[in-house]
Amino acid sequence: MPKHGKKYAEAAKLIDFSKLYDPEEAIELAKKTASAKFDETVEVAVKLGVDPKHADQQVRGAVVLPHGTGKTKRVLVFAKGEKAKEAEQAGADFVGAEDMVEKIQGGWTDFDVAVATPDMMGMVGRLGKILGPKGLMPNPKVGTVTMDVVRAINEIKAGKIEYRTDKAGNIHAPIGKVSFDSDKLLANFHTLIDTLIKVKPAAAKGQYMRSIVISTTMGPGVKVNPLRAPGKKE
Repeated sequence: MPKHGKKYAEAAKLIDFSKLYDPEEAIELAKKTASAKFDETVEVAVKLGVDPKHADQQVRGAVVLPHGTGKTKRVLVFAKGEKAKEAEQAGADFVGAEDMVEKIQGGWTDFDVAVATPDMMGMVGRLGKILGPKGLMPNPKVGTVTMDVVRAINEIKAGKIEYRTDKAGNIHAPIGKVSFDSDKLLANFHTLIDTLIKVKPAAAKGQYMRSIVISTTMGPGVKVNPLRAPGKKE
C-alpha cells in the first residue's frame, strides 16, 4: 500500500469511505480535503460498464465545460492561407504548416491542443509517433480536425476537454480548480456526466455508470452515488 503524508491522512478522516455521497456533498468534501499550497485541480474518475477492447464499446469525445477548467490551453493550428489567418485572429497561440511539422519533428511540443484543417492531415499524419502517445494528435472525433478553426479555438479556450476510456474502461477528466465556487464545479460535473450518458454505446450491457470518484490533485477520493450523478433527469 502506498504511504501518504500527514495532510492526506488528516483529510481522509473527513471522508466516510463506505458511503456514496451526493455530487454536492462530494464536491464540498473534495474542496475541504485540498491541502496543497497550489490551486489543485478537481478531477472526476468514472468507471464505465464497457469493454474498450471492442471498437463499438469505446467511449471517446469532447465536451465544453460551462465554467472552463481554470487552465488556459495553448492551441496550435495546422493551416494555410485564409484558414491560417482565421486561426491567428481567433487567438491561436501557434499557427503554421510545414514549419510547425519540422519544429515538432525537432522535439518541440510546447502546446496543449492541436487543431488541423482536413487538407493538412496528410502532412500532420507524419507526426503520429510523436503526437499520438502524448494525446496531441488532431482527431475528427473530438472536433480538432475541422474547417471551422475559429469555433474549435473558441471552444478549447472556453474550457473544452477531451474524454476517452482507458484499457480498463475508466475515464479521467478535470472539472475545474479547488478555488472554483462549488456551484460551478457541480455544473461542470453534471455536464461531463450527462455527456457520458448521452454517448453510451448501444453495445454496452448491464450497469453503465459503475462508479464515480471526485478528488483533488493531492487529496483522497470521494465516492459519488452514480444514481444521483446526472444533472438532467430523464
